[in-house]
Amino acid sequence: MQIQATFFGLAAGALIGATGVGAGSLMTPLLLGVFRLDLPVAIGTDLWFAALTKLSGAVAHHRHGHVDRRIAGLMLAGSLPAALATLVAMHASGADKAWFGVLSLALGAALLLTAAAVMSRGFWQRLALRLEARLPPSRKPGLTITLGAVLGVLVTLSSVGAGAIGSLCILLLYPRLTARQLVGTDIAHAVPLTLVAGIGHAALGHVDWPLVLALLLGSVPGIWLGAQLTRFLPERMTRVLLSATLAFAGFKIIA
Repeated sequence: MQIQATFFGLAAGALIGATGVGAGSLMTPLLLGVFRLDLPVAIGTDLWFAALTKLSGAVAHHRHGHVDRRIAGLMLAGSLPAALATLVAMHASGADKAWFGVLSLALGAALLLTAAAVMSRGFWQRLALRLEARLPPSRKPGLTITLGAVLGVLVTLSSVGAGAIGSLCILLLYPRLTARQLVGTDIAHAVPLTLVAGIGHAALGHVDWPLVLALLLGSVPGIWLGAQLTRFLPERMTRVLLSATLAFAGFKIIA
């Protein structure tokens, strides 16, 4: 089982390296379908996998100046309190039973939203550019915090969305960021959020630590491999396959 986990970590890492997406969105369905984890444990395990996998990427983007600290800070001002409030509610109500249906619905919805974000990023960017002229700059900070709060709840409940949905939220409000700034800022926001949510799930006993380690052993070289594959794989084909996989997983979980 540990060898199998390392292999899947390698595949997930390659996907993350090639597309920037996949640490949360694909790993939770794998943990449910292949490793047969209970849903809360799958979510908690995935949060730690995503946070630790992206940590080195966040450091690298910060060193290269690809992180807009103001935008990341505004997102965190909304997402971290929202994540903490969600965790408090889970602790108070007995997460395993009372929240099982909520977790399933949140996971399925997050996967479908991620599929849409991955598939139609160009459409959202064009839409954001059209809306930018109608949105006063003074309203952007408040909207950024609000979107961060929504994302904080979603990620805490499902472990999905910190990457693709997070970058979509940033893109909608700041469409003139460069691609590197968008990715760097999104990762800089995702790591603290997934760590906080992961700590909360760990306190509830929702983390399989040996499995996290086995997955990380594969994901670290996998990210390097995925980065090399981007030279050969057409980006649109990769995104279509990823989007279709996420949509299938989302519909299956909700149904």
